[in-house]
Amino acid sequence: MNHHVLPPLGLALVTGLLLPWMLVRAAWAQQAPRLGLAVWILCGALFAASTAMLPAQLLLPERTSHRLVDMVLTLDPPSPGRLLGATPREALAALAALAVLAVPGTGFVRELLRARRARTRHAELLRLVGRYDGRLGVTVLEDPRPAVYCLPGRSRRVVVSTGALEVLTERELAAALAHERAHIGGRHHLLVAAAGAYASVFRRLPLARIGGRTVPLLVEMAADDRALRRCSSDALAAALYALATGRAPHKAFAAGGPSAAVRMRRILGPRGTGRPVLRGLFSVAASASAIVPLVALCCWTR
Repeated sequence: MNHHVLPPLGLALVTGLLLPWMLVRAAWAQQAPRLGLAVWILCGALFAASTAMLPAQLLLPERTSHRLVDMVLTLDPPSPGRLLGATPREALAALAALAVLAVPGTGFVRELLRARRARTRHAELLRLVGRYDGRLGVTVLEDPRPAVYCLPGRSRRVVVSTGALEVLTERELAAALAHERAHIGGRHHLLVAAAGAYASVFRRLPLARIGGRTVPLLVEMAADDRALRRCSSDALAAALYALATGRAPHKAFAAGGPSAAVRMRRILGPRGTGRPVLRGLFSVAASASAIVPLVALCCWTR
């Protein structure tokens, strides 16, 4: 077997199996949700890249496959002339890599289109039954159940039910609106779509299975942290409590929902000691070091 397949194989194992189990158990990921999301994104991108390199390394001759590893490690892409002068075997390897990358890429696009259709249908319904409140900058929906949610993407808007207007104080409503606008401003629907795509394409892979349920929670926590820049923790926690039973349409982000209890404990509980960002970076670096022997073996062996 071509030994140059070892670095991408090791990277796929680390990002697809090891890091997801570490992330779901790491307290720092919830203390610093944006860092946690960044690591999940990095894992998804590296897993896709490493699995795409596997068939390429198996198809390429040993000398060419070694140059491919060098280019990836040094971030030195081939020149246009080198690409145009590729041999049939190298072209086949490139096509195999692109075919592997097309699997999660197609799933991501399909997930985005499904979500957009669902949000567009709901936005059309809101034009008929909702009314715009210029003072709050939201669409008000006649419904006795307390709910605050947003539609991101092209149909972006924040929706508040009349039930929520009755039970929330002015401070609590402001906190809930800040949470929803954080979702829209952060384009969180793209992260959730990527996690959903991986969960549908690689169903048994820990990266996909764990990420499919962890990324949406971290997205909600990241929106909570953004909202806390403008409101108090008491106001946001009270809003989550009042909206915990509220429901949102498919593919929308709700301020309450099933994760409200976990997020309330996080908001009102004591902040973790130490520096979660440094602990997170150290943990990721320690996990990534597992592939160092494979890279060294590949580089030293011709």
